[in-house]
Amino acid sequence: MKFLFGKKLEMSQIFSDEGRVIPVTKIKLFDDVKVFALLSEEKNGYTAVRAGAKFDKKVKDKILPSIIKEIRVKDISGINEGNELLITQFNVGDKVTLKSVSKGKGFAGVVKRHGFHGANATHGTKHVERAGGSIGSGFPQHVLKGRKMPGKMGSVTQSIKNVKIVSLDQENNILVIKGPVPGARGSIIQIIG
Repeated sequence: MKFLFGKKLEMSQIFSDEGRVIPVTKIKLFDDVKVFALLSEEKNGYTAVRAGAKFDKKVKDKILPSIIKEIRVKDISGINEGNELLITQFNVGDKVTLKSVSKGKGFAGVVKRHGFHGANATHGTKHVERAGGSIGSGFPQHVLKGRKMPGKMGSVTQSIKNVKIVSLDQENNILVIKGPVPGARGSIIQIIG
């Protein structure tokens, strides 16, 4: 199991050997990521690992992590509680899965939120260029569930699979990932290998 989490720093670019520009995202990994708990099939109904970082919460003479994430795994036989997870488990060229919360965009209409095309902006069209149009029929006298309508956009957990690791900085604990990563600067990102 390869797993770490950190904070999104910024986007940048690097040049390949052929002279091509590669867009990258820098992620500052947490230093003190440890296996906090093991969940087994017999006791919990599924197998997973809970990892934590920033061990600074004090509860009844115990120090608990302020950030806890749970990762589903197939087998927990080689993992022990208290194991430290380091940047050395990843290599350049590895493909990983990233999970983070996307930027919140606030209240948005159907054109921005769902990609509706809107009405024709020709003669006779009045105040409905970006409206959603008809939202239902005469029967059953209510709007059906799942209808695409205006509402809050963003602030949802998104996963990106098969993202390539471009470089590692073990001294500063920085991981450089190819392409963009969802979320604002400073948002917490899970890296699962």
